[in-house]
Amino acid sequence: MAPIIRALFVVLGCALFAGCSLPRGAALTSEVLSEQKKDAPSFQVISVNRAAMAGLASWPQPGSVGGGWIGAQRGPESQIIRSNDRVTVTIWDSQENSLLTPAGAKIVTIPEMGVSSSGTIFMPYVGNVLVRGLTPPEARETLQKALTGIAPTAQVQISVLPGHGNAVDIVSGVSRPGSYPLPDRNSTILSLLAQAGGIAPGLRHPLVRLIRDGKTYEVRAERLFKEAGLNTTLRGQDKIMVQEDDRYFTSLGASGAERVVNFEKESITALEAMSMVGGLNDSRANPKGVLVLREYPASQLRGDGNGPAMSQVVFTFDLTSADGLFAARSFLIHPKDTILVTESPVAATSAILGLLSGVLGVANTASDVAAN
Repeated sequence: MAPIIRALFVVLGCALFAGCSLPRGAALTSEVLSEQKKDAPSFQVISVNRAAMAGLASWPQPGSVGGGWIGAQRGPESQIIRSNDRVTVTIWDSQENSLLTPAGAKIVTIPEMGVSSSGTIFMPYVGNVLVRGLTPPEARETLQKALTGIAPTAQVQISVLPGHGNAVDIVSGVSRPGSYPLPDRNSTILSLLAQAGGIAPGLRHPLVRLIRDGKTYEVRAERLFKEAGLNTTLRGQDKIMVQEDDRYFTSLGASGAERVVNFEKESITALEAMSMVGGLNDSRANPKGVLVLREYPASQLRGDGNGPAMSQVVFTFDLTSADGLFAARSFLIHPKDTILVTESPVAATSAILGLLSGVLGVANTASDVAAN
C-alpha cells in the first residue's frame, strides 16, 4: 500500500478509535450531562414527562413582577380632598355689616389656597379648618358650620383643583407622558391611557406596569384591552409605565435558529418555544436530547422535593414519545432560560462514514495512479 494511503487510514483510525473530535455545531447529551455521574455534581437534572409535571407544579413559576394585576373595582364618583389640592371658597352672606363680605356686597371669593400638609385650609375669623379626607360636599358643610358663629346665614361653595395627591403620573410609553389629575375616584387606567394619547406606536408586545404603595403590578397591554375586568380603578400617586416586554430566552445547538428570542405572549411552553426557533434541525438534532438550562435564586431552593434542590437545573425532554411531547406542551419556559438541542450521535456517525467514503475514494484514486 502506498504511503499516502497508509497515512489516510491512520487519520481515519484516529477519528474512529482515538476519540478525535469532528467539527459539529452542538454538544452531545452525554457530554452535557456527564457531570451528573460524579459524587458531587454542581447541577440538578430533571427528566420531564407527564408524571414529573405534577411534582413540578409546586416549583417556582414565572410570574409578574408584583404578583399579577389589580382587578377592576368601581369607586365613588366624588373626589377626596388631599394635601396639596387647591381649594377656592366662595361665601354668600346676606347680613348687614358682614365680617366676610365687602361693604355693599353679598358675596366674597377667598383666593385659591393649598391644602396644607396637615390637611387644613385657613378661613378668616375662624382659623384652620380640617378638610383632608372629605369629599367636596362634606368640606362645604364643614366650612359652613365653622362660619356659623360669625355668619349664621352664610352659605358656602367650594371648588377643588386636584394636586399631586390626587393625580397619577404616567411616565413612559405613551404619546403625552406627564401628571394627570383624577376627576374622581372612579377613573380607570384605560381612561388615563386615552388622555395620554394612547400607547406609543412601535412598542413590541407592550406591558403596562402600575406602581402603587411600593409594589409593582403588570399586565400585557393586549390582555388589558380585551378583558374588561382588568380595567383597574386608579388612586392618587399611582405611577404608570408602558414598556416593551423585555423577557427573553436563548436558543442554542441543533435547533432551527440560534438566537435570543423575545417572549411574544404572557407565557410560553417548551413546545411553543421550539416552534418559535424553527423546530429541530432534521439532519443534526437529537429529539431525545432537548435540554432547558435554568438558574434559580438561593431563596427558591428547597430540600423537600417541592422545588429545586440546586441553583442550576437542567430539564431534559424526549420529543420522540407522546409522553414527552405532552409534557413539553405544558412545561413553561422562564425568562433567561436556555434551550439547547443536542447533536444526534447519528450525525457524528454519518460524518465519519462520509469521511471514510472520502478516504476510500482517495485511496482508490491513488491506487489507480500507482497502477499506471
